[in-house]
Amino acid sequence: DEEEDYMSDLFIKQDVRPGLPMVRRVKEAIQKEEKQKEANEKNRQKSIKEEEKERRDLVLKSALGNENKGFALLQKMGYKSGQALGKSGEGIVEPIPLNIKTGLSGLGHEELKKRKAEEKLENYRQKLHMKKQANEQAADQFRIRFKTKQEERKMEGDLRKSQRACQQLDMQKDIDVPKETWFWIEPEQEDKKDEEDKEDECTSSDLSVSEKLHILTAYLREEHFYCIWCGTTYEDSEDLSSNCPGDSAADHD
Repeated sequence: DEEEDYMSDLFIKQDVRPGLPMVRRVKEAIQKEEKQKEANEKNRQKSIKEEEKERRDLVLKSALGNENKGFALLQKMGYKSGQALGKSGEGIVEPIPLNIKTGLSGLGHEELKKRKAEEKLENYRQKLHMKKQANEQAADQFRIRFKTKQEERKMEGDLRKSQRACQQLDMQKDIDVPKETWFWIEPEQEDKKDEEDKEDECTSSDLSVSEKLHILTAYLREEHFYCIWCGTTYEDSEDLSSNCPGDSAADHD
């Protein structure tokens, strides 16, 4: 005889009672299990809903006969089985399918449930849209602040450059005291100042960097004929006005 395949399902699902061949024990175990399932299925009492569903499916699968009054009236008017309704045959062929309601909810509940789901989805979309707009506004504000910060740093650098130039040009003209205290770059470590110096400091601190730069640029042009943007000292005001492009960084770009 051909040897049994010990890796097959028949070998794995075995009844290990001694004295029986392996394949025979497996077959008997499977047959016993199938018979038990059939017996359980037959003995199981069907629920009312299952019985109603079976009867309904059976009726729906069978075509209407002459015993049906509605079908009999259609036949008297010339209707034949399998023919479309209507004088020209443009109507339906199959009956309108039944929509069986098996739940306990009232009429309109499904529509209400669907509408609430749509509203919830719409609210979620609106929240996403609003969140997206908020993120875009935050990004725009960040870019504006970053650009403003860069411009402020550039103006501060231009102001320091103007202060150094002003101090050098003033000293060349033997000017020992600046016209304004902030016209020159102050040393990092200073001795204690008197009350008047403190008042001047408070007054100068009221000016913004942009205002200080504008005032100092005008002073350098009027007093020394010097353009901070060109880095050039002109001979006189006429030479300055005719050869200098302008009085701001934008004019020199």
